[in-house]
Amino acid sequence: MLGKIHAAVDARRDIGTLIMARTDAAAVHGFEAAIERAQAFQEAGADILFVEAVTHAEEVRALPQRLQAPQLMNMVIGGKTPILNADELGQLGFGFVLYANAALQSAVAGMQKCLTLLRDEHKVDEDPAIVTPFLERQRLVNKDFWDSLEKRYS
Repeated sequence: MLGKIHAAVDARRDIGTLIMARTDAAAVHGFEAAIERAQAFQEAGADILFVEAVTHAEEVRALPQRLQAPQLMNMVIGGKTPILNADELGQLGFGFVLYANAALQSAVAGMQKCLTLLRDEHKVDEDPAIVTPFLERQRLVNKDFWDSLEKRYS
């Protein structure tokens, strides 16, 4: 990995290009090994550090104190890392926080709820607890814009 980071640093042509280095060592080799790798990544030139799959809240809180480079924290609902509030993570010093899969997981739950209702009741009404209202759907797909193009070019 260090060679890859060195190569990325050498290949960088724009100061706005940031190099992020991720380690999954915490899951296999433990927290201290992950810290050591992240420190080596920073020394090799990584701009952002991403220590994945820490398993205790105190480890999450310790990362910004132990590592000097900006860091990304990945909050995966149901994953190994305890879920912390984005504001708290920001106050701790994390520059980036991902709530990976949160939108996907909520969309799947919504689809399952709707399809279960359709299976059981054989219909789905415009209930905002089940589906987005039709007018909101039209707004989201920018229906008025597409209609105007159709009129313009018909």
